[in-house]
Amino acid sequence: MPRLPSLSARGAAWSPIRRLAVVAVLLAVAVLVALLTRSDSGRHTPEPAVPAQADSPSSTTSVPKPSSGTGTLPAPPQISDPVPYARAAAQMLWSYDTRTTSRDQQLAAMRAWMTKESRYQDWPSVAGQVPDPVLWSRMADQDQHASASAPEGHYPGAFKRALAEDPSAITEAYIYAVTVNGEQRIAWKGGGGAEDRAVTLAVQCRPSHDCTLAAIAPTVTQ
Repeated sequence: MPRLPSLSARGAAWSPIRRLAVVAVLLAVAVLVALLTRSDSGRHTPEPAVPAQADSPSSTTSVPKPSSGTGTLPAPPQISDPVPYARAAAQMLWSYDTRTTSRDQQLAAMRAWMTKESRYQDWPSVAGQVPDPVLWSRMADQDQHASASAPEGHYPGAFKRALAEDPSAITEAYIYAVTVNGEQRIAWKGGGGAEDRAVTLAVQCRPSHDCTLAAIAPTVTQ
């Protein structure tokens, strides 16, 4: 039997309102304007210099293993570096198990990863990855579940260039753009397979605080 749509394929077609919501979140930091290639601009008051980790173009170091969370998803890890956190978040977004987790549990576990700063949070971009109740039920009928690996993450070139031009811009919201590449392994009754995945995330990492997820960008930027 052909498999049903996976969670990571959800949200591919975004409504104009949702796209504008994501843009509004990412525009909180001027450097993300370049990432999304928008013509809009934002003005920010310069503050102290950007943390040193933002200068690092990539990271393939191991991601700390999160503790057990709601349903089958892990709780958010205590990580203060944007790239490892984004890799852990992508792995979370690409994982689910309809055999043991309800749709509400899936959403609750995902929400725990979000920033609590409503000004910078775009929950619809994340919640939109989860199928509607009817489709989730159909997936559960087929015992569909997925695991994932996210071995590579990096700051997109547009983000690094914009940050180099104005290092202080990020210090208002401390939101970093991180692109993660990995693999999702999907299984269901009588079948299974693996697919390459990529996502660009907006991750908030304020100094002396653990990182949180702010939004999923509508397009992947390498």
